[in-house]
Amino acid sequence: MRYCILDNTPKHLYSLYMEISGLQEKISILSGAAKYDASCATSGSSGFTGKKKFGASVPSGVCHSWTEDGRCVSLLKVLYSNVCKYDCAYCVNRSSADIKRSSFTVKELVELTGEFYRRNYIEGLFLSSGIFSDPDIVMEKLIETARSLRTDSGFGGYIHLKIIPGTGEKLIKEAGLWADRLSANIELPTDKSLQCLAPQKSGKTILGAMNDFSGISREMEETQRKIRFLPNGKTRAQFFAPAGQSTQLIVGATEEDDRQIINLSSSLYNKFSLKRVYYSAFIHPGSYVRRENRYDPRLPESAGPPLVREHRLYQADWLLRFYHFSAGEILSEEEPFLDAHIDPKTAWALKNLDFFPVEVNRADYETLLRIPGIGAKTARRIIETRRSRSLNLENLQRLGGILKRARYFLTAGGSYIERPDDPARIRRMLSDTDGAGLQLPLFEF
Repeated sequence: MRYCILDNTPKHLYSLYMEISGLQEKISILSGAAKYDASCATSGSSGFTGKKKFGASVPSGVCHSWTEDGRCVSLLKVLYSNVCKYDCAYCVNRSSADIKRSSFTVKELVELTGEFYRRNYIEGLFLSSGIFSDPDIVMEKLIETARSLRTDSGFGGYIHLKIIPGTGEKLIKEAGLWADRLSANIELPTDKSLQCLAPQKSGKTILGAMNDFSGISREMEETQRKIRFLPNGKTRAQFFAPAGQSTQLIVGATEEDDRQIINLSSSLYNKFSLKRVYYSAFIHPGSYVRRENRYDPRLPESAGPPLVREHRLYQADWLLRFYHFSAGEILSEEEPFLDAHIDPKTAWALKNLDFFPVEVNRADYETLLRIPGIGAKTARRIIETRRSRSLNLENLQRLGGILKRARYFLTAGGSYIERPDDPARIRRMLSDTDGAGLQLPLFEF
């Protein structure tokens, strides 16, 4: 919409123009400042229910990506404020950065979210913030926004709030009453690296927030098991952050190898029951911030973000969460980095050829998951189908198996497609020429 402001324009129209222009600038600044945070997803929530509501939570999927049922999901992803008193070397919003600063009000965010949803621009809200004041004060603003959306506007869509480091347990609990998911970004793999690049942050504080969330979640689950309905009419599914918690790790800003990152992720999943660990390829602040001293000596001088490495870490993470691999099986002290040319599952198979071939008519579910080209859905279909008939190579492909990869690692009724007698040749056949191709065995659509 365009406005032409003339000398004789009525005051109320001029005020409206100024209000819209100011809000548009805020959206531009604060959405741009939020785009480097990867840890937002809409999966695992049944939504916030109530007598009067509009909007619906998304059952699965991630921001600006594809859900399992093929839909593209989008969130309004903004910061409450990009004013920050911390000076983290890797962050575009650090206090020393020469950038435009802005902040929303709670009323602006509530109205913006509602209007964007009604126009079908978004299906939910991802809200974080710079640390412009005491952590509890900042967290209270995020909570107030979510609470107003739920109670005043009746918004029933997805809400993801960022836990501000240093926030107290009481506020974390309240945030979980209004949000579908919470996340506390651990940022860097070791406390040593965090102290080097973000000395005002503490790994102990961030892990403490994750631990507080886990404790509250377990407490609520126990309460839900004991009683059918919770206070104030809230049902079990809506009481405390039903989509769980997530975190983000920056990859490539420090010298840790992939083994350290995967070991940390495995530990976080086991200890805090995280839903997701997100990996964000390091982008040097000099590439998007104008400063006289663009390059901080603490940061690596990188030609570009390590996207291939990020991609492989996501594949290894998939093995941890859905394929029942342990961190020690994926990487070792002798080989601490993931292979850039083949996916982690295929790399494991080539190192363990004595495990193969697997006979698909007899193997259990866990064993089937180890075959490159056989995903979780295909493994379940194999087990279901062979209850009524034996599988052969012809009908195996109909079940969804990616035989381009699986052909070297299985038999059906004792028959090979191709014997794994030349590991070097298999590696050549299954390698990605550019190191960044999607690995279908890990991501079934």
